Amino acid sequence: MPYLALTPTTAQPLVVVGAGPIGLAAAAHAHERGLPVVVLEAGASPAAAVTEWGHVRLFSPWSELVDDAAARLLEPTGWTRPTDPTPPTGAEWVEHYLCPLAEALVAAGVEVRTGHRVTGVARQGRDLLVAVDRERVPFAVHVETPGGHEVRSAAAVVDASGTWGRPGPLGTDGYPAPGEREHADHVTYAVPDVDDPAVRARLAGRHVVVAGAGASAQNALVALGRLAAEEPGTRVTWLLRRGDVGHAFGGGDADELEARGALGERARAVAASGTVETVTGFRTTSVRRVEETGRLVLTSLDGREVTGVDEVVAVTGFRPDVSWLSEVHLDLDPELSAPRLLAPEIHPEHHSCGSVSPHGASVLRQPEQGLYIVGMKSYGRAPSFLTLTGCEQVRSVVAEIAGDQEAADRVELVLPETGVCGAAPTYDIEGDTEGDAQAGAGCCSPAGPELLGVPAVR
Repeated sequence: MPYLALTPTTAQPLVVVGAGPIGLAAAAHAHERGLPVVVLEAGASPAAAVTEWGHVRLFSPWSELVDDAAARLLEPTGWTRPTDPTPPTGAEWVEHYLCPLAEALVAAGVEVRTGHRVTGVARQGRDLLVAVDRERVPFAVHVETPGGHEVRSAAAVVDASGTWGRPGPLGTDGYPAPGEREHADHVTYAVPDVDDPAVRARLAGRHVVVAGAGASAQNALVALGRLAAEEPGTRVTWLLRRGDVGHAFGGGDADELEARGALGERARAVAASGTVETVTGFRTTSVRRVEETGRLVLTSLDGREVTGVDEVVAVTGFRPDVSWLSEVHLDLDPELSAPRLLAPEIHPEHHSCGSVSPHGASVLRQPEQGLYIVGMKSYGRAPSFLTLTGCEQVRSVVAEIAGDQEAADRVELVLPETGVCGAAPTYDIEGDTEGDAQAGAGCCSPAGPELLGVPAVR
C-alpha cells in the first residue's frame, strides 16, 4: 500500500529541495505524473554546485547523465540528447542539459526558485515531540528567500540537497584540526582550477599539499602535475591517511567507466613522476604558520611534520547536513548518516566489493511519512554515487508519492564496476598495512563505482 498520507495539490505541492541533477530529475518525473511540484534551490542558479566544479570532467558518459523523464520533457523543445562519447565537464553538463532542463520545467509550469535556502522541515503546528496525527497534516517547509523568511506548505518533501556544501575537514578526527580554520585562506576543499588566473597565481611556483584519496585527489594530482610542468618551482606533497597507496588509483583498464580508469592511470603517472612526494599514514592534527616565512607546517598524529607549505588542497570527502531536519523523524545510519536500510549496501568499509543492490522508495523513505532522502545525500558520508543511481531513485520515489506502488517497487539498477577489490582503509596499526587488512577481509567481486553526479548544494 502507498506510504504517503497526503496527495500533492497546488496548495500543498511536492517540494523538492535542491535544483541539481537529481532534484531536477525528480521534478521532471513529478511533472510527467501531473503532480504539483516546487523546486527550492539555495544557489543563485539551477545546478549551482555543479557550476562550482564545472572545470572537472565527469567519469560517466552522456548516456548515463540524462534522466529519461527529463529527456522526454526536453525533446519537444528541440533539445537533442548529447551523443559525444567523451564525458562532459561539469560546465558542459550544465550548459547542454541541466540549464535547458530547468528552463523546460519552468516553461511547463513548474516553480523553480533559486536563492531559496531551506532551513527547516516540520509538520505544521507540530514539533518533533508531538506524535498525534502527524501524517495527517502537511509539512511546514521553512525557507530563507531574497524577501525574508517564508513557510511553505507541502504534502511531501524530497531532499535532493546533496553534500557539496559540507566538505570533510583536514583534521584526522572528523573536526577541523587546530589552526585549520585560522589559516582557512590557504586551505581549499575542492579540486583547483589551475586554468583560472587567480588560482594559478596562488599555486604556481608554490609548495602545495593534497590531502585525501579517491577521485577528487586524483583530479587534483593531475591538475597540479600539469601546473608543475608549466610553472617551474611548483611542487606537490600528497598526504594519505592510509598506510600505503594501495588501490588509490582505481581499476585502470578493468574499470567499466573508461574515463574513471584513465584518470587513475594519469594520477599514477603524476605520482611517480618525481613532481609529487607521497607521504602515507599521515593524520593531520594541527596546522600552524611559521611567522618568519609565512608558510604552514602540518603535523601528524605520530609527530611527523610537513613543512614549508604554501597551500593545502583538502579533498577528504563530504558529509550531509541533517540539522534542518531536526524536527522530523529520521532513520539514519549512525556512521554514514545515510538511510539506515541503504547503509549496509554502500559502506566503503563493509561493501566495497560488488555493486549496490537495486533500491528506491522502500529504502529511501523516512519514518516521517512523505519525506525521502535521495541523490548524493542518500549516501551520507559514503562515496561511490553515480547519477544514474539518483535518477532511478527519484523515479521510484515520485511513483510512490503519486500512489503508483507497483512502479515504485519496480526498481532496476546496474552499475559499472571499478575492476578492483578493496575496502576503505581500516585504521593502520603496526605490522598491518591497509593492503594486508583488505586481503584478510576477502573479496567477493569488483568494488563499487566512485562518485559521479553531485546534486546542487542546499
